[in-house]
Amino acid sequence: MALQVEVLQETFQQIKENTDEFAISFYENLFHDYPQIQPLFARTNMTEQHKHLVRALMLTIENIRDAETVNDALTQLGARHVQYGALKEYYPEFCAALLKTFELYLGENWTAEVKQAWVEAFAAISQIMLEGAEKIA
Repeated sequence: MALQVEVLQETFQQIKENTDEFAISFYENLFHDYPQIQPLFARTNMTEQHKHLVRALMLTIENIRDAETVNDALTQLGARHVQYGALKEYYPEFCAALLKTFELYLGENWTAEVKQAWVEAFAAISQIMLEGAEKIA
């Protein structure tokens, strides 16, 4: 699957000015729509967690043409998430909350093409992270 790099980078650029609010909204959406995930964050400093989310998104999107860098980072991220208790079945829920948050922040710029680009990107990201999770499981 060839990702729509330009679409991803252009739309991510649109939320970069509001990354703190974006991260807060994402976790609000995640916990509202999927309350079963919230206990994983019971002992988490959410201010720091917001920063982790934004850094992971930035690293991925800004380096998307550098497959080795992105694959290494996402594989390691997936391995770490096993230790946090993240289950394979949580990945689609996490992705759905991200899509919902992107839609909220992009507003009228959230087109069918943009949505498809992010759906494909999150599928690829999830696959790489799950491969990392399987390596230590």
